[in-house]
Amino acid sequence: MELIEAKSIVSKTKNGSWFGSDYNMNIYRGCCHGCIYCDSRSECYGIENFNVVRAKANASAIIDYELSRKQKKGVVATGAMSDPYNPFEENYQLTRKALTLLDRHGFGIAIDTKSSLITRDIDLLLRIKSHSPVIAKITVTSADDDTAKLIEPHVCGPSERFEALRTLSDNGLFCGVLLMPILPFINDTPENIRSVVEKAAESGAKFIYPAFGVTLRQNQRLYFYDRLNDKFPGISRKYTEAFGNEYSCSSPDADALWELFIRLCGKYGLLYMMEDIIQAYKKEYEQTSYSFFDLLGEP
Repeated sequence: MELIEAKSIVSKTKNGSWFGSDYNMNIYRGCCHGCIYCDSRSECYGIENFNVVRAKANASAIIDYELSRKQKKGVVATGAMSDPYNPFEENYQLTRKALTLLDRHGFGIAIDTKSSLITRDIDLLLRIKSHSPVIAKITVTSADDDTAKLIEPHVCGPSERFEALRTLSDNGLFCGVLLMPILPFINDTPENIRSVVEKAAESGAKFIYPAFGVTLRQNQRLYFYDRLNDKFPGISRKYTEAFGNEYSCSSPDADALWELFIRLCGKYGLLYMMEDIIQAYKKEYEQTSYSFFDLLGEP
């Protein structure tokens, strides 16, 4: 694995709308899962050879320094641009070292991943949970291992991800599913939505957050269509006819799928609204006392 230089790793989020995170942390650059739909391939992110994973040199030292300089504690999000549990993490343990530092400095963690390797770090997640919010989000786009293999060829199948959810939940961690993207004409079926929701509930998930469509732009669109032509002959033509060059490509059945999804979440007691999910995983850590300066109204 190649090492690249990095001046900063932990940055302030523009807003906390995405699962209530206060900071972003991307230790790796690029991803080798091979997901055909990944928006991180888009030109705007400037990642060349996206399928090649690179680690940021001196990541632990940089993270340690930056966390020590933060005046405000909060939740650090990781996994938006590159999966923190890519195959190299098993040996390099850069994500595990970062979790140790988050625990040491008193920060929370919000993880996005498709890998069951997250269960390796349950001990650290529980240590962080003792003082700060923890949320684990595992992406599942299809409940069927064979379908998932076509659109996410180099990562563990959904059956293994549901097992990881069960392990996280059984250990008392707040976890759930990112049901995204739901690809038009491929996995946007009532059967798939029903199966994902039911298996998530069986696995102890507390929430499911969906997106009934996919975003396409720049060179990512070309990559996606190439993969469609290879794995799903004829589907790329449906995309061009239905969406042209639109950025947001919603499933033609999005409204019906959303109604079904809401009914199923109600049946199984799963959260699906962002504000409800944020409130649920942070509620134990709400500040209940005020400092002297708070009472004076000082900034």
